[in-house]
Amino acid sequence: MVFHLRREETLDGEQLRAMLEESPARAAQAILMAAKEGVLDAQALLGQILLDGRGIARDEALALRWFRIAARGGHRMARNMVGRCLEHGWGCPADAVAAAGEYRLAAEAGLDWGLYNYANLLATGRGVTLDQQQALACYRQAAELGHAKSMNLLGRYLEQGQFCAQDVSAALDWYRRSAEGGDFRGQFSYAAVLADQGQVEVALEWLRKALEGGNLKFLRLATKVLAQVEHPQIRALSEAYRLRALELVCE
Repeated sequence: MVFHLRREETLDGEQLRAMLEESPARAAQAILMAAKEGVLDAQALLGQILLDGRGIARDEALALRWFRIAARGGHRMARNMVGRCLEHGWGCPADAVAAAGEYRLAAEAGLDWGLYNYANLLATGRGVTLDQQQALACYRQAAELGHAKSMNLLGRYLEQGQFCAQDVSAALDWYRRSAEGGDFRGQFSYAAVLADQGQVEVALEWLRKALEGGNLKFLRLATKVLAQVEHPQIRALSEAYRLRALELVCE
């Protein structure tokens, strides 16, 4: 499919994302055109494909520039991505304090990812004063907005009774919702509680799902955890996790 885009036919963000799935290189040109014409979603999307090098040469500094442009126009996710660039030093020197400021603005605008990223800094004291209570509040707000990663972390606070009343039943419910939402850490957490309750077969199903979606850091940690589990079927999955981690290293 060839993409022809006349000036009067500027596409919206959803259409541009669909084009990106079909032909990244051609879509990148349409995204660039729409971004230059002031389409906020296109500006944010251009920043993302520049950051990823998808359909266009990777350029972290230029990605940050487009994220800033979209953020100034009121794009919440672009504001969050400015924070990500600042936190990780993508296209700029790393600056946790400035990153926290961007995440806070995205959080105050009600963006689930902004709440999650701001909570991560609050929970670790990076760029902001350590504040577990506020971190928990942000995770809870993001979870209630449907953010799967925040659901898992909220479940952890509730399960352990950290900075809140312990509530294992509520924790299990948040773990379940996180797992069903596709978060591999939530799937692992949910499996752990199910296994403790004797629901081993269901726990194994969720552990296999976590294995499929987990990143390298998670897989390495999970390998060690599973190797210490008494139940033989669960412990046996440790080797599968180890092998999958090796695959990711080689990719």
